Amino acid sequence: MHSTHEQLAAAGSAAGMVVIVVCGLLVTAALVGAVRLGIGVRRKESRPPRRGEHPTPPPSGPVREEQSMREPNEVPRATGDNDRLTPHQLGNDPSRPGENQTRPRWQSGSSGTFGGGGGGAT
Repeated sequence: MHSTHEQLAAAGSAAGMVVIVVCGLLVTAALVGAVRLGIGVRRKESRPPRRGEHPTPPPSGPVREEQSMREPNEVPRATGDNDRLTPHQLGNDPSRPGENQTRPRWQSGSSGTFGGGGGGAT
């Protein structure tokens, strides 16, 4: 009786090995196909620009950052209790240039940030 179990166990492990090898071959074939597909897609793309083909700064020099202080527009109020404002009633320009264009600075003795610690003004 033991020899029958041994023969069945040996046959089962051989079938299991065949299944594992077949699955390994399928995964390998799928990976090779994915690499070939990627190479084909890469060939169809335009080539990267060469050293002399990159954009250059304008003759007047590099473009600089522009900073300006803005003042917010007031949000209009609804006329009735049940009325609500729609986007076209709010307008297009959310802010306008401020009259004072100097940047606000920290006050001496303040921590600089909300909750940043420090002694504060004493």
